[in-house]
Amino acid sequence: YPWGYDGDNGPDQWHKNYPFAKGRHQSPIEINNKDVHYDSSLLPWFASYDPGAAKTILNNGKTCRVVFDDSFDRSVLRGGPLPGVYRLRQLHFHWGSSDDHGSEHVVNGVRYAGELHLLHWNPKYSNYLDAKRRTDGIAVLAIFLQVGETPKPEMKRILEEINAIKTKGKNAPFPNFDPSILFPKSHDYWTYHGSVTTPPCEECVTWIILREPIIVSSDQMAKLRSLSRNAENEPSCPLVDNWRPTQPRYFRMVSASF
Repeated sequence: YPWGYDGDNGPDQWHKNYPFAKGRHQSPIEINNKDVHYDSSLLPWFASYDPGAAKTILNNGKTCRVVFDDSFDRSVLRGGPLPGVYRLRQLHFHWGSSDDHGSEHVVNGVRYAGELHLLHWNPKYSNYLDAKRRTDGIAVLAIFLQVGETPKPEMKRILEEINAIKTKGKNAPFPNFDPSILFPKSHDYWTYHGSVTTPPCEECVTWIILREPIIVSSDQMAKLRSLSRNAENEPSCPLVDNWRPTQPRYFRMVSASF
């Protein structure tokens, strides 16, 4: 079923075709200090990414995505709340139509300009689709994008390719990229169990949400907004506000490593 972010096919409607979207472990959520529990047993997390695993960058009409070779354990995330090693499959962004919103998770009432998701899957399952059916199948490392004066130069590499993927369906080679250059200095994180934030919204995700945002410029955010969610032969329509609103937390615990 086609889905999107407009009134007629947007997040409020997803559950009609994707019943998971009304589940009790949905993402994103609002993280509030008063509901967060410090867990001294949470370990530091580690990413070891092989720059040679980066393959392509694409515009799928919903986001800007970088795809990695996940046929073996060459780029992995481990530690933190994770029971084992998880393979990096892709990274993508969520952003708003202006700098004052765009992130999916909200922290103490603050919505950031954007959110970067690095999506990994658990190779104890036979493939990514199988992993998405399991509660411990997916791990997403989430990093907030905050507009500020001293933007992170590492974002440039991704944004330089935007012109090559202006319209839906376009992709370009994107070799030799190590996404760990995008990490903030602090590795402090919150973690909880939730879902993929796009349909079918399977409840298979261990979220690791970094406390420290990375700084981007207004110009860099504008570059993301210059993408079109339509194909080349269709009227240009800016790809903006590709974020899902927060979902009820219900009884879930959010733990903090700090």
